[in-house]
Amino acid sequence: MEDGASTGRTAARRAAIAIAVFLALTAVLFAIDPNNFYLWAKAIHVIAVISWMAGMLYLPRLFIYHCDAEPGSVQSETFKTMEQRLLRVIINPAMTVTWVFGLWLAWEGFRFQAGWLHAKILLVILLSGLHGYFSAAVRKFAQDRNDKSARHWRLMNEGPTVLMIAIVILVIVKPF
Repeated sequence: MEDGASTGRTAARRAAIAIAVFLALTAVLFAIDPNNFYLWAKAIHVIAVISWMAGMLYLPRLFIYHCDAEPGSVQSETFKTMEQRLLRVIINPAMTVTWVFGLWLAWEGFRFQAGWLHAKILLVILLSGLHGYFSAAVRKFAQDRNDKSARHWRLMNEGPTVLMIAIVILVIVKPF
């Protein structure tokens, strides 16, 4: 059986390969069909957002369960591994792709001129800040230094949902 460090390296290597393949496919899409690249970029952006949100909604749930695990127990160590992999392999890359393609779309489609877009970017900055808060929590849990209750993490679990609802409304309705 592999140890945690070896398994982590394998997961990181797979994530790096997936990102490289993703970037290569994106370049191929642009080379093959530059006239429709905006639509492809929008599709990639939406896929990345869905992946980012899935992780942002799941991670605090792991924290809730982790709060009940005895530090040093097999269960606690399993949660640590799950949290770290979710963050490194799914959430971080998805956030990066979301930002890269989102900023490109904002420039290419709107030249950053739409009022609703400014509000959306502000909310995405807040979501990114929450992402950073969750990242810090992963480090604290890894060191058995979590000082927050399960109730705190239940409340924090609502943050990504509220931000996502507001962002989707801004993008679809474009109220200003």
